Amino acid sequence: MPTENLSDKRMAKFKNKGKEPTKMRERRVAECVELRKAQKVESILKRRNISSQPDEEPLSPEYSSDNQQQMMSVTIQEIIANVNSDCPKKQTQGCQTARKLLSRERNPPLKEIVEAGLLSRFVEFLSRNDNPTLQFEAAWSLTNVASGTSWHTQQVVEHGAVPAFIALLASPMLNISEQAVWALGNIAGDGPSYRDALIDCNVIPALLARLTPDAPTGYLRNLTWTLSNLCRNKNPFPRFSAVQQMLPSIIQLLHHSDKSVLSDACWAISYLTDGPNERIDVVIKTGILPRLVELLGFEELAVVTPALRSIGNIVSGSDLQTQMAIDSGVLNALPKLMRHPKPSVQKEAAWAVSNIAAGPRQQIQQLITCGLLGPLVDLLKNADFKTQREAVWAVTNYTSGGTVEQVVQLVKCGGLEAILNLLTVKDAKTVLVILDAVNNIFLAAEKLGEVEKLCLLVEEMGGLDRIELLQNHENNAVYRAAQGLIEKYFSENGEECLKTEATETDFVFGPTEVQRRFDF
Repeated sequence: MPTENLSDKRMAKFKNKGKEPTKMRERRVAECVELRKAQKVESILKRRNISSQPDEEPLSPEYSSDNQQQMMSVTIQEIIANVNSDCPKKQTQGCQTARKLLSRERNPPLKEIVEAGLLSRFVEFLSRNDNPTLQFEAAWSLTNVASGTSWHTQQVVEHGAVPAFIALLASPMLNISEQAVWALGNIAGDGPSYRDALIDCNVIPALLARLTPDAPTGYLRNLTWTLSNLCRNKNPFPRFSAVQQMLPSIIQLLHHSDKSVLSDACWAISYLTDGPNERIDVVIKTGILPRLVELLGFEELAVVTPALRSIGNIVSGSDLQTQMAIDSGVLNALPKLMRHPKPSVQKEAAWAVSNIAAGPRQQIQQLITCGLLGPLVDLLKNADFKTQREAVWAVTNYTSGGTVEQVVQLVKCGGLEAILNLLTVKDAKTVLVILDAVNNIFLAAEKLGEVEKLCLLVEEMGGLDRIELLQNHENNAVYRAAQGLIEKYFSENGEECLKTEATETDFVFGPTEVQRRFDF
């Protein structure tokens, strides 16, 4: 067994120059940009209201070709005339027509409505408590304008809609209150600036006041989504006071039965855990980990994806935080997710495993005990490239921090052969990570006095040919890494290793079907 000091040196050597071993997981931040941008369909920033409630008569022009033609004949000038009139009936008619145009599924005239100068009147109508229909139509129109680009959202905010919408949250008319929730969600989803502006306007207490036991499920869906947008973004993060205000309610929503509510509550947790360890700690202390692990077994992908993202974020934290996730049963859930039919789930699961594999040898041993090496090797062999790349990181983390015996176990399971086969991929960064893993395995072999036999095994697997070809790689770092391996283990000084008889059978590093006896 290597000493702790040697292990620490080896950990520090791998992708951690200038870092403490305890910071090992932090290097993954830059590698996960793509993951952070993934699953936009399940995690929509803004939403446009293009249909009515299922139990109401459809109002959108998309539902009727006759209505569609009629709406197309209505000019913006007619809307302007009605909205700017002094007649409440015409005002309502103008707002309703505008709302229907803005609710079209394709090419809604967002810019035209803004440039027509209608937003100030829409905002004015939000305070017309004497005319709930006018309030509702104006609120819906503004909601859909705010669902557009940042410029559209800016126009809504700058016309004074935020305080008016927050006031409408308390409306006794549930449809009006819900429209205000929706509009505020679109504004919060635009970015951290408007998110914080809403928080400064005390939007959180006003939203949480509507979280009542008798709230309809449809209303709760919009409310949960808006709360999740208030948790989103990390440049800067939402301040701790706001997070602490929302967390108890989000935890409550994570126990709801509706899949849409669950999905957005999980996304909220994923945003809150996507940061430094102290932010992860705030979430863990709520005791929500067992529920998140339970949701990994949910049938709906819309729930599994953000729950898995949340777990992946948590196990990218400290060793203690990772252990708490392990103790909550996450390792029992991961093998199934690594074999999930959706490549996106496989990739996220492999990413979570790579973060766990970056931990101490005790956690690496738990990966082995819970049977994760087999699924990991399967991903290296059969998954799409994005998933294979995450699996490669897992192997390299594992071989960097694992004991000699743990490295041997990985080789037995086919991990060495799988990564050697991936040396032909075009992505230079992935090739470098694989070469690091190969080097780590040779370091383990040195401790066992098995370098010559490992050389033979690598050659038999075709790995030597692939490494030699990398000496011609266009990427200089790949060239140097490959050359370093060749010179250290396969050069004239190490020539004897290539002369080892192929009949040698008593070496540690053979795969299960080749190896006949282990000799530590």
